[in-house]
Amino acid sequence: MTDSSGRMPALYIGHGAPPLLDDPLWSGQLAAWAQDLPRPKAILIVSAHWESAPVMLSASQAPLVYDFGGFAPRYYEMTYDTPDATALAQRVAAMMPAHEPVHQHPSRGLDHGAWVPLKIMYPEADIPVLQMSLPTDDPTRLLALGERLRPLRDEGVLIIGSGFLTHGLPFLTEWRIDAQVPGWSADFDAWAGEALARGDVDALAAYQHQAPGMPYSHPTVEHYTPLFVTLGAATDPEAPGLQVIDGFWMGLSKRSLQVA
Repeated sequence: MTDSSGRMPALYIGHGAPPLLDDPLWSGQLAAWAQDLPRPKAILIVSAHWESAPVMLSASQAPLVYDFGGFAPRYYEMTYDTPDATALAQRVAAMMPAHEPVHQHPSRGLDHGAWVPLKIMYPEADIPVLQMSLPTDDPTRLLALGERLRPLRDEGVLIIGSGFLTHGLPFLTEWRIDAQVPGWSADFDAWAGEALARGDVDALAAYQHQAPGMPYSHPTVEHYTPLFVTLGAATDPEAPGLQVIDGFWMGLSKRSLQVA
């Protein structure tokens, strides 16, 4: 739902991997979530799989990026042809300060951190989608970026940070959707869930020093840090959001958040 002012919410979602498209439970949760939201006029998504500074924007229309390996051939043939996002790209560029110019990539399309969940949530592909690069891992800077983007919510734009609340791929020993949850993943998930329920942004930002399960849960941190773009875009970053999805997938936390 929108908040009382009519703003679109902002989301932090787990995006899994291409096999998410065939998981009836998680895909059903994402589809139901989208159906409960007001229809966006456009979507701006920040994915863990595009780290680039200064901030880059995807091409307004371009083929998908198949940035994964070892999966069934049909995943590499999937398409998600959304309408032109030029207007949103121009709007985002205009919101950035002069000392932080935005560069639009002439040919980069959506990577799997964007198109896999969106293909489930908005399967008709009839909403303009623009991807923004993740320019830093610094929570303070990402909160500021989210705050800068916040006015887009009043214009019908759905802002999404896309990652995975735990992402210790090197430490997984089972590659099954229903794999046993490693202790480090369960511990980090519980800690983050409690901090999100308190609206404790400071604790969430100090995860490297405070969170149990580190560094196993995030040997690299790009799947966690999109959370701070979402929190920065919140009307009040310290107001507890709605934790719409929880549980685990291949032992990793799929906990996802909606903020007003």
